[in-house]
Amino acid sequence: MTMQLDHEQLHRLLKALGDSDIQEFRLEGEDFRLEVRRNLPTTSVVAQSVPVQSSETLIQHSGELRPEAAPLPSTPPPVVPGSRSDLVDVTAPMVGTFYRAPSPEDSPFVEVGNRIAVGQTVCILEAMKLMNELEAETSGEVVEILVENGTPVEFGQVLMRVKPG
Repeated sequence: MTMQLDHEQLHRLLKALGDSDIQEFRLEGEDFRLEVRRNLPTTSVVAQSVPVQSSETLIQHSGELRPEAAPLPSTPPPVVPGSRSDLVDVTAPMVGTFYRAPSPEDSPFVEVGNRIAVGQTVCILEAMKLMNELEAETSGEVVEILVENGTPVEFGQVLMRVKPG
């Protein structure tokens, strides 16, 4: 059986997983692998497109043959200079493209010096044509925004820093 997942189905799946207490989830299709691992307080979502490989590299799993998935890259996130211990880093929970505003015509969600509250949207990360709003996990003042609008980001990369309070 071939598994295909359109963007709407993926969005509903991620929403359902976010509303559940499931800590780990893996879904594999013919040309993709989706893994969600959640160890509160941070959530990790990794999506990887896996090229279809020749029959020599097929592996047997649960009675069916399917392509073996390539390992995830082990490249560390870009180094950000001088993290202060009194600041909270807002990091990318996934690989994607960083956007400061909902659209090019709109104002950014936050600016340096803005006060934010827990649950407030601070940016959007686009992954696989899905716009994922990143919400603040801490209230306080935005003191640094370290990524330019429209820039690709890596999992774990520091996007901005907040002074709690």
